[in-house]
Amino acid sequence: MLQEGKLYIGTSRKPDDSINKGEYLELKFGNRHGLITGATGTGKTVTLQILAEGFSNAGVPVFCADVKGDLSGIGAMGEPKDFLLKRAEQIGLSPYDFQEFPVIFWDLYGEKGHRVRTTISEMGPLLLSRLMNASDAQEGVLNIAFKIADEGGLPLLDLKDLQALLNYMGENAGELSNQFGFISKSSVGSIQRELLILEQQGAEHFFGEPALKITDIMRTTNDGRGAISVLAADKLMMNPRLYTTFLLWLLSELFEELPEVGDPDKPKLVFFFDEAHLLFNDAPKVLVERVEQVVRLIRSKGVGVYFVTQNPLDVPETVLAQLGNRVQHALRAYSPREQKAVKTAADTFRPNPDFNCAEVITNLGTGEALISTLEGKGSPSIVERTLIRPPASRLGPLTEAERQKVIDVSPVRGLYDENFDRESAYELLAKRAAKAAEQAEAARQAEEQSAEETSGGGRWTLPGFGDDEQKEPSGKQARPRSSGYQRETIVEAAMKSVARTVATQVGRALVRGILGSLKR
Repeated sequence: MLQEGKLYIGTSRKPDDSINKGEYLELKFGNRHGLITGATGTGKTVTLQILAEGFSNAGVPVFCADVKGDLSGIGAMGEPKDFLLKRAEQIGLSPYDFQEFPVIFWDLYGEKGHRVRTTISEMGPLLLSRLMNASDAQEGVLNIAFKIADEGGLPLLDLKDLQALLNYMGENAGELSNQFGFISKSSVGSIQRELLILEQQGAEHFFGEPALKITDIMRTTNDGRGAISVLAADKLMMNPRLYTTFLLWLLSELFEELPEVGDPDKPKLVFFFDEAHLLFNDAPKVLVERVEQVVRLIRSKGVGVYFVTQNPLDVPETVLAQLGNRVQHALRAYSPREQKAVKTAADTFRPNPDFNCAEVITNLGTGEALISTLEGKGSPSIVERTLIRPPASRLGPLTEAERQKVIDVSPVRGLYDENFDRESAYELLAKRAAKAAEQAEAARQAEEQSAEETSGGGRWTLPGFGDDEQKEPSGKQARPRSSGYQRETIVEAAMKSVARTVATQVGRALVRGILGSLKR
């Protein structure tokens, strides 16, 4: 059943349930993207697993998210269970060999895999705005913050760097607005509150260094197989916006860093985006346009993107049009929206005269799907009703001990597991503020000392106040002051108050002069 240059997905059936033919995904079209849809419990995860196995054996690295925790079994040898052996016999898969695959486990929280991070700067203002659900005004302030950081040499690595920069912007909003555009203190405050919420939700684990290197999810083994990077997402799914923002950032990084390769014989990387509906829920138009652009252009960089979701309506039409390889598991049709989804899914396939797609979609069994892949010169094949092949790896999760064993022998062990906090915006702004305060204090002290020297020993005199002492002619003694007269003390106190005011103003001018240099 296996053919060179193709991934075996399953075997299609004729209307009388007899074997029709093997259904394959050609490697040269693996970077033309794909869609895996179906209701809960219909077999989407197993389809993802057998596709990941096929790409790995073909030497193609894979990145996928383990939303439910059961995809981790791909790192262990499969087991000869009765229902798996029965499926192999049904589709004529002989021999049915079991296999374990090279897996690298990742986890934003560092609990079930290697820590994976990025910096605030690499995330950029657009994705950060999406993560915070920022308004247009708040997004504008974030764009200004990134520009100030770039021009002022202030690296934005983690949340405290951005918080420190926003504090500076709020305190100097008037001056900065003249140069960069209006900065609302209320918008700055709102962003600070959103950052606090993100921090409480665990986003501080995601931002920092060492940042993930794209090459570490594109590894191959010594025997030529592609490494399968599995992101532990069961806990991450408690914050869906962080989950989708991370995957979208990773996709954007791939798009920006990888060179153009045209149409290779096989993909350089295959990226599975599970629970894809979360990406597009309430997404602003600019973000959807960004996703469409990346999906359309990243193909020429050798990356295939496969969206996994329950309903084909979850994916915008502009993105759906870019997905050439499709696997449709069973859908329910109880509500008007579900009925529309069934019709949409049926209409996207190249019709098969042997059956009605819309009727079959609602009657598919578990592990059964309608499949259409690109063939020939890139045209979609006729849709076929297909029994999905059983996986060669374990169907089910690894134990904690098995997972830890895989992590201990990982090729990236020790590269990302420890935090590294180098000097960045937070430390630089703190140093500049401290230096400004020292200079202001020195100026105040210098002003006071100068005033004392001018007064001739600390006593102030003002012409016209009757406090100027005239020297008596030679030979005469100075007239003693009246012991009960306090006019000189009052004047002295008044002038010391003036001196303190002048020193304070000088100090403030110095602080503005130093911190103001950030915006030049």
